[in-house]
Amino acid sequence: MKQDARPGGRPSRQEAAALDARLLDGARAAFGRKGIANTSLEEIATSLGISKHTLYRRHASKQALLDAVVERDMRTFREALLAASVDGEAAGPLETLRRVAFRYVEIGSRREYAAFYLSVCAEAALSAALRHRLALWSERALEPLSEAIGAALEAGVLRAGNPAEITALLVDLLEGVNNRLRLAPAEDDNGETLMSLFDRRWTAFLAATAKDDERA
Repeated sequence: MKQDARPGGRPSRQEAAALDARLLDGARAAFGRKGIANTSLEEIATSLGISKHTLYRRHASKQALLDAVVERDMRTFREALLAASVDGEAAGPLETLRRVAFRYVEIGSRREYAAFYLSVCAEAALSAALRHRLALWSERALEPLSEAIGAALEAGVLRAGNPAEITALLVDLLEGVNNRLRLAPAEDDNGETLMSLFDRRWTAFLAATAKDDERA
């Protein structure tokens, strides 16, 4: 017997979860293509072949839908950074930080990831409310990276400094990798790899923050 079944033809929990995932995927893609302000819930529903009622029953407003998309992405991003952190624990705090930082660019450099978040950032430039939410989202998403930096500082492998400023410096360097890869021509087989771009910025980060005996 299917335990997830619902009476009266209602979708099972599995079917509802699949629909929710498809809805968030569709919204993410639509926001990335046209921007948040230029995308309506009706357009998203039509593109997915679902009724407006189905969409509105799950997300009562465009803001609620945007929040749901970001919350899911943020949860996935955090989990990926945390997994990288656990993988590097045996190698020490600096290697843990390096693995978390590399995972950041592995995810952030994907064009499909970038399209949506660049749209959010563009609209946040004109909306104080969206800027505030974006800052909160970013802070939560970056907690594993901030914690890895805190652990490296506590272990004494980084020079003493403000953890928030060190995190911001590393994020700025990593976003340089992301921007280079997002804008690279698809046919550019001779372009720099993610690893080579990351390695140079990691070296620059160590030069700015690591103790002398940790820079090798």
